[in-house]
Amino acid sequence: MNENLTDENQTLTEEQELSKSNKYDASDIQVLEGLEPVRKRPGMYIGSTDEHGLHHLVTEVVDNSIDEALAGYCTEINVVINFDGSCSVIDNGRGIPTGIIPKENKSAVEVVLTKLHAGGKFGGEGYKISGGLHGVGVSCVNALSKYMKADVYQNGKHHKIEFSRGKVITPLEVVGSTNKRGTTITFLPDDEIFETVEFNYDTMKNRFREIAFLNKGLVITLEDKREGQERKDSFEFKGGIIEFVDYLNQNREIILPEPIYFNKFNHNEKGEVENEIEVCFQFNEGYSEIINAYANNINTEEGGTHLDGFKSGLTKVINDYAINNKIIKENEKLSGEDCREGITAVISVKLRNPQFEGQTKTKLGNSEMRNIVYKAMIEEFGDYLERHPSEAKNLIMKSITAQRARDAARNARELTRRKSVLENTTLPGKLADCSEKDRRFCEIYIVEGDSAGGTAKTGRDRRFQAILPLRGKILNVEKARLNKILENNEIKSMITAFGCGIGDDFNEDKLRYDKIICMTDADVDGSHIRILLLTFFFRFMRPLIEHGHVYAAKPPLYKVTRNKKEFFYFYSDEELELWYQANGRKGCDQQRYKGLGEMDADQLWETTMDPERRILIQLTMEDAIEAEKYFNDLMGEDSELRRQFIEANPRNVTDLDV
Repeated sequence: MNENLTDENQTLTEEQELSKSNKYDASDIQVLEGLEPVRKRPGMYIGSTDEHGLHHLVTEVVDNSIDEALAGYCTEINVVINFDGSCSVIDNGRGIPTGIIPKENKSAVEVVLTKLHAGGKFGGEGYKISGGLHGVGVSCVNALSKYMKADVYQNGKHHKIEFSRGKVITPLEVVGSTNKRGTTITFLPDDEIFETVEFNYDTMKNRFREIAFLNKGLVITLEDKREGQERKDSFEFKGGIIEFVDYLNQNREIILPEPIYFNKFNHNEKGEVENEIEVCFQFNEGYSEIINAYANNINTEEGGTHLDGFKSGLTKVINDYAINNKIIKENEKLSGEDCREGITAVISVKLRNPQFEGQTKTKLGNSEMRNIVYKAMIEEFGDYLERHPSEAKNLIMKSITAQRARDAARNARELTRRKSVLENTTLPGKLADCSEKDRRFCEIYIVEGDSAGGTAKTGRDRRFQAILPLRGKILNVEKARLNKILENNEIKSMITAFGCGIGDDFNEDKLRYDKIICMTDADVDGSHIRILLLTFFFRFMRPLIEHGHVYAAKPPLYKVTRNKKEFFYFYSDEELELWYQANGRKGCDQQRYKGLGEMDADQLWETTMDPERRILIQLTMEDAIEAEKYFNDLMGEDSELRRQFIEANPRNVTDLDV
């Protein structure tokens, strides 16, 4: 009986402990004050704490200055990377208000810099149109900075306030008189938060060039004062997006003599500007479609209603003109793809209350913008074609040619659609699939040549690694239409193996592998094959690059055996030389790999395919505009552009494919 009581007490104690561990009441609720939530979960506010998140801080501060420019008060923005690694953003706007907010009993500048969702854009008359609403605010920059200072020049006075990790360390004070007007924000990113606190000049330069294009007349200057990295660039485009289209279209053979441009304002009942539409486009002899759409200076990478209106209007105008002028029949209407072949366009809309949606909040959702842009295209582009019959005919003939090529491609495309089971997977040069069916754990190696392909098939882990050898170099898709591309056997094999389709049929949900790994020889031919593959992915499967599915394997260049016992692999001449300097050459036997085929299966596995030891380079796209330019210049028809690039960048050419 006593034993039973003991057991019962023991059970009761365990239940009490379990109940205690599962307790969830008011005492478990943690209230984070001020900017603490930002420091606690920075990824929720800026997306990530890597280099992308770091540069997002700069964007947030610059956005405030851009809003001053949109309101008509700022004409110059200067961004400086200081010698100590901090960043300063200087504008000549009105300056952040410095007066006291009675409800807060604090200065307006302190509230703006320390409170989430505080500013002049949430109601009131401070800003009619603002891009800053898209972001998280300069207060988040303050929270994630080891040090931040605001200098406000206003009404003849120089005000200053200082912070550390979001907390005031020097209250707002007047430190002198001034003739200047505007705000200077200086911040040093917190190395406790970010993986890197080194600003990338080129990343910032490309973004500021884009902003300057979208705001004609605005001067944006970027300067790097870090030792050994001193640089300075200034951007001002009085032609605005007309110059933007010219920039995107440079080195391409254009069809129309000049870009088509229009700028329209729509007013509300009070006579105030409700929204603005600015559109510019040009056609070239190429086959690619380049359309950049913006809303309040924000790059709407996922498109949205303004882009839908542009595309629909363009297609209708071309078809109506072609039918009315008896160039095509009613039942021969051209598709949107046909009409947009070779187009380069910039659509920039500015509106009072932008609504962003989509996975990354970069898709405009305002339904009224679809019809507004559509009507503007019908009116402006329709008028252009009526006034330029010769150009109109050339444009329509290009679209008809595109239609014929697309019809020819349709049958070829059907052959690339993946069936329930891949056929002929054991044939030479075809896919050797993996047994794992969950794509999250699957990877496919695109291998150069049957010899390396055979070695890779032997050395791989069959559970999750698939091998697809390619015979020779694939077609350069930059110089070919879709029908020719789909006739290429190697390209058809890749499309079939990946399973996700291409172009408008692309569906990432059907992708069969999480990693697509280009494994080519470490020589010039291998680099060329890799860049041909990347050109294909960029043009027809761009989300693969954008979403981090594409990698380049890095095989070793050398194997060194020491005293016939130990062996080491080296991936560059510099790495090998440093090892020799530290260890000496005595007793060493060196082998230079000319290609993957010179390795046996075990060597290929341990150097290039083993997830624990291999080196993979993930291909990312920091700037789509610059990537577009590089692919056109280096893979397009004009060989002179390639020669000029090689002469200007002799040291970088070998790394171009990466």
